Amino acid sequence: MPAGKPLPRKWFLRDTLEIARELIGQTLCRRMPDGRVARLVIHETEAYDGPEDLACHAHSNRRTKRTAVMFERGGLNYIYLCYGVHWLFNIVTGPADYPAAVLIRGAGSYDGPGKLTRGIFLEGSLNKQTLSRKNGLWVEAASDPPIPDNLIRRTPRIGIDYAGPHWSQVPYRFLLEDS
Repeated sequence: MPAGKPLPRKWFLRDTLEIARELIGQTLCRRMPDGRVARLVIHETEAYDGPEDLACHAHSNRRTKRTAVMFERGGLNYIYLCYGVHWLFNIVTGPADYPAAVLIRGAGSYDGPGKLTRGIFLEGSLNKQTLSRKNGLWVEAASDPPIPDNLIRRTPRIGIDYAGPHWSQVPYRFLLEDS
């Protein structure tokens, strides 16, 4: 993929863990309310991978008004309100009818998914939209070669103890060292 080009929707139709890892170093782009475009290097992600993953909102194929977007074909925004306070931004991944998504936990100077969405003015109105320049939110291919594995740390996800001893400890969080 040429640097600076938006990642096509088909890029998000692959394995969720691969996407979560490969998003590290890519550029999250947001057309801001004033018209300028914020470009932020993604440095932290978490994968939520399918009906077996008890931390996934759609585990056990649970379809609700909120999780319906996770059953769509990858490349859509899944933006929801967490605890009635913070909007959280995820990218739906994989084929239709396989509920999976990647939470963008950090990009640019924003550490934490709530700080990120607040900083770049993301809210529920963008939920279920395709990642695209037209919609004002997209991911561009990085200008550098892929980040080497030795610079990416894998850890358990944050704040999901409710998922039980196995799912709360699987290393589905990816972060750039020193970010």
